[in-house]
Amino acid sequence: MGISLNIPANDEKALREAWGGALDQGALEGLVIESYRTGRISLGFAARLLGLETSIEAQSWLANRGVPLNYGLDDLEQDRQTLAKLFPDFKP
Repeated sequence: MGISLNIPANDEKALREAWGGALDQGALEGLVIESYRTGRISLGFAARLLGLETSIEAQSWLANRGVPLNYGLDDLEQDRQTLAKLFPDFKP
């Protein structure tokens, strides 16, 4: 299944001239960027959509485009709890 966009013919022509053969990829990348930035998709899902092998590659790809990592205080606390369970003797 694919996605199609309804863009008036004249506007599509202008976009294709601006993007050359990369319009479909540009549209996908724009959708991935906005979806990740707004928290609608995960980093792993962004990686899959972009054809990247790892979330780290997706993180780097997004960072190169000025998109910050979605990581808040709740994520930090969850990571701290996980680390405390894995390393009970460790005291920071």
